[in-house]
Amino acid sequence: MADENKPVQPSAPATGANPAATPQHRQVPGGDAPATAAAAAATGATPAAAKPAAPRPPAAPMPDLAGKTTNIASPGGAAAATKPAPAPAAAKTATRDPDDTSPLLTRRAWMGLAWGAFSAASAAALAATGRFMFPNVLNEPPQQFKIGFPTEYGMGVDERWKEKFGVWVVRVAEVSGFYALSVTCTHLGCTPNYLSAENKFKCPCHGSGFRLTGVNFEGPAPRPLERVRIVLAEDGQILVDKSRHFQRELGQWIDPEAFLKA
Repeated sequence: MADENKPVQPSAPATGANPAATPQHRQVPGGDAPATAAAAAATGATPAAAKPAAPRPPAAPMPDLAGKTTNIASPGGAAAATKPAPAPAAAKTATRDPDDTSPLLTRRAWMGLAWGAFSAASAAALAATGRFMFPNVLNEPPQQFKIGFPTEYGMGVDERWKEKFGVWVVRVAEVSGFYALSVTCTHLGCTPNYLSAENKFKCPCHGSGFRLTGVNFEGPAPRPLERVRIVLAEDGQILVDKSRHFQRELGQWIDPEAFLKA
């Protein structure tokens, strides 16, 4: 009974308890921790010493976005990787190799030029080779041809058939008739010219001269010009036949077909 009147002594705090840890607000470096202190008081445990907050890493430098495009930030907050903006279309310029010292053309241009020349030379060689596979064809004028009616010719030398058929048609009044002279010089085969002012045929190659009859009288020509066959055709036109020649030195000018009477 005596114990009942004895005053009650307050119980000592549990071993290891920190009397300073009270439910009151305490500022913990690096953050506000009243809830932590209250929880510790309720459980009778002493809260662990608060750790200092880790320093924040320095902010990353802003990237140089000049000339680049950036996508919209991702949901996590990080910006998408940047990519270079497309360059404007521009005319391509030819690049040179470092060891190309040509002042005018690049090496590629020289190679193209060389291949083009080679191809052209090859094509020309093939064409020349193929040319030998075909025989030569000479388009010679016909040996027989009609030159019109006798009334279409005046006196003297007519040169209208010199270039086309290679003959002069001469009409003379003394014997009233026609004869046809070959335009080939009897010296070396050149073609004489008719000089109306001098009334003769003159060879431009070596100076041989022939009278209107065809007889040679100057220069190196050894004999007169040759006459060709001339007759009347069935239709009344003059027919010249170059397949037959008549030579004066052989006495063939007196042949009836060497002279056409009209």
